[in-house]
Amino acid sequence: MTNADTDILIIGAGGAGLAAAAELAHSGRRVLVLEARDRIGGRMWTQHLPDLAAPIEYGAEFVHGRAPTTMAILRRGGRTAIESTDTHFWLHDGERATRNDFFHEVQRAMRGSGALEKQDLSFDAFLERSTALSPEARRYAKMMAEGFDACDTSRASARAIAAEWTADMMNDDAPQSRPQGGYDALLATLAGSLQSERLRLQLQTIVRSVRWSQGCVAVEGTFIGKPFQARAARAIITLPLGVLQQPPDAPGGVHFTPALDEKRSALQGLASGPVIKLMLRFSSAFWEELDGGRYRNAEFFHAPSADFRTFWTQLPVRAPLLVAWVGGPSAARLSSCDVPADIVAHALSALQSMFGKRYPVADALEGSYYHDWQQDPLARGAYSYVTVGGGAARLLLAKPLAGTLFFAGEATDTQGEAATVTGALQSGLRAAREALESF
Repeated sequence: MTNADTDILIIGAGGAGLAAAAELAHSGRRVLVLEARDRIGGRMWTQHLPDLAAPIEYGAEFVHGRAPTTMAILRRGGRTAIESTDTHFWLHDGERATRNDFFHEVQRAMRGSGALEKQDLSFDAFLERSTALSPEARRYAKMMAEGFDACDTSRASARAIAAEWTADMMNDDAPQSRPQGGYDALLATLAGSLQSERLRLQLQTIVRSVRWSQGCVAVEGTFIGKPFQARAARAIITLPLGVLQQPPDAPGGVHFTPALDEKRSALQGLASGPVIKLMLRFSSAFWEELDGGRYRNAEFFHAPSADFRTFWTQLPVRAPLLVAWVGGPSAARLSSCDVPADIVAHALSALQSMFGKRYPVADALEGSYYHDWQQDPLARGAYSYVTVGGGAARLLLAKPLAGTLFFAGEATDTQGEAATVTGALQSGLRAAREALESF
C-alpha cells in the first residue's frame, strides 16, 4: 500500500502528534498521521470501569501547575481539571507524620547555591556538597528526584533539577489536578479537531524506516501486518526519546537514512526515566477508616524505605483505588520481574509497612492494573530527564533538520514543561508551526 498524496507525515499519535495534527487540520495541507498502536494517546491511556468512580490511568494522570495549553484543550472540550487535596503522610520510625518541610529546605539550598552556575553536577554530587542541607533533607531530595523526575540521581543534571524545582510549577500555590473524567477526555477533544478532508489518521501502522533528503521523506513499514509505504514533503517525528535512543534493528526501532547524526549529542544528553505505576483496587477504601478516620482526606502516603515509596488516592473522587508508584533505579530493578504478580507483592508489602499489621491489606485486594512502559517497544520508558552537561539537549533535539524533519514530544519541550503532557502538547504545536513555515 502506498500513499503519495501527502504534504506532511506525522509519526506518532500521542499528545505531541495529535496536537500537531490539530494545528495542521485547517492549514490546507494534506496530512497523514501514522500510529503504531491500535489506539491514540501514546503514554496517555485511560480505562473506565462501570463500577469504579475513578478512571484507571495506565500512563499520565496529573496536570502539573497551571498548564495553560492542557487547560485550554480541556475547556475546548467542555471539561476542566479537578484539583487534588495535596495532603501527605510520611512513614517515619513506624509512625505516620504529616507533610514535612524538606522540599522548602531543598529549594532554599538550590536558590542559595552558586556552585551550579560554575559547572553542572550530578544530583548526587550536588547533595553531597550542599552543607546547608540536613541529612534528612538530602534523603528526601534523592527520593523525590527518583520518584518525581524518574531519574538516576548519579546521572541526572543537578542544574536541570534545580531549574525545575525552583520554577513556578513547583510553588506552593501551583495547583496539581487531574483532567475531569480522565485524560481520554483531552484525547477526545484533540481527535475531534482532526475533522478535515485533507487529514487522515492511520492506526496499526509500524514505521520501520525513514529515508529523507531536503524536501522529501519516504517511510516504509507495515499497516495491519502488510507492507506499507508513504511519501511526503515534510515529516514531524514524535517518537518517544527512549525509542529514538534504540538501535534501528531493536524491536520498535526506526532506521533513519541518513542517520540522525546531528541529534547524537542531544540523545546522549537526555535519558528516558523508568517508572512503575501500579493501580491496586480494594474491596473498600480501608485507609479512610484507620486511626479514627485520620487519613480520610489523605491523598499521598510515602514510605521512603520501601520498594514502592509513594501511594496516592483518587481524592477528591472517593474510590477504593490506590496507585503505587516508584521511579528511577528502583523502578528499573522492579521492571525486570518476569511475573507481574511479583510486582503486586512488592507493592502490597510496602503498603503493609505503611499501615502496620492492624489491617491485612492483601486480603482486601480485588484486582490490579499495570503496563510496563520500560519494556513497551513503542515507549521504552516513562518520560525524559537531563543528564549531567545536557543543558542544551532538549533544544538540540527539537531543532529541525534541513527544513524537512521536525521533532516533537515531551523530551523536546523547551518551555519548562518537559516530561509532562503539557510539554508534549506544546512541542506538537511548535513543530506543526515550524513545518508550515518551512513551505
